[in-house]
Amino acid sequence: MNDSFDARKARASAWFTELRDMICAAFERLEDQLADGPHAGMPAGRFERKATRRVASDGSDGGGGEMSVMRGRVFEKVGVNISTVHGLLEDRAQRSLTARKEIPGLAEDPRFWAAGISLVAHMRSPKTPAVHMNTRMFWTPQTWWFGGGSDLNPMVEVPEDTAFFHGVLQAACDRHDPDYYPRFKAWADDYFMIRHWGEARGVGGIFYDDLNTGDWEADFAFTRDVGRAFLDAFVPLTERHLHEPWTEADREWQLVKRGRYAEFNLVYDRGTQFGLQTGHNPEAVLMSLPPVAKWP
Repeated sequence: MNDSFDARKARASAWFTELRDMICAAFERLEDQLADGPHAGMPAGRFERKATRRVASDGSDGGGGEMSVMRGRVFEKVGVNISTVHGLLEDRAQRSLTARKEIPGLAEDPRFWAAGISLVAHMRSPKTPAVHMNTRMFWTPQTWWFGGGSDLNPMVEVPEDTAFFHGVLQAACDRHDPDYYPRFKAWADDYFMIRHWGEARGVGGIFYDDLNTGDWEADFAFTRDVGRAFLDAFVPLTERHLHEPWTEADREWQLVKRGRYAEFNLVYDRGTQFGLQTGHNPEAVLMSLPPVAKWP
């Protein structure tokens, strides 16, 4: 493999930007829908954008991206980050990757390139579920792969919501390979486990990594569909619960669940670990943390 892959890298990076714009527009429309309830008098939230940079350990430019963060009446805090970074994989980052898969030639040529989108939404109402989504492409001179997924994190599970969310993701998977959904659902169930508590972070979704079937176009098309399916799965659920009343007891439980979410992201999340290990902007890497949380 050689740098003739540059056109595909550019297409992938452009798609993550396009998806970011679609998601931000949809979330701002949700902000405009809330006309009653305890936070209806607040101004509708709008995304604020901020450039981020990755600085390599030798001080050289390593690419960067853009944070889009909104605090509003529906979303207490939502971040939608995109990045396109490059450089040399240092020892800690190499160990993180090679612990998951064998990467031929990495020791001899440690160059890498990665682009992706990462989203975490923490909602004001305990009745509307928090959510996470990310998709990405990773490249080295010898190989490439896609990864990502989406998972739902309600404060209290609503079985109909779980079924709807998973149904949309399954339909997206089934358009590409009937084996994808059961395989990637099981991967999500395993990955999004808070092992020190012995409990799941939420009600799951799909998670995949190291996806390289040998057909870049097919894998890229699947990754694009995962991004589109996220909006189809999440926005209707938010609209369904947007106007439901909630109590202070509901809020207290929401804050405890957020504490669990923070623990997972700081202890287990691969993206958090890799971002910090490769020198990316810590504000962007830690965007996923909730604005307020509690521990019992």
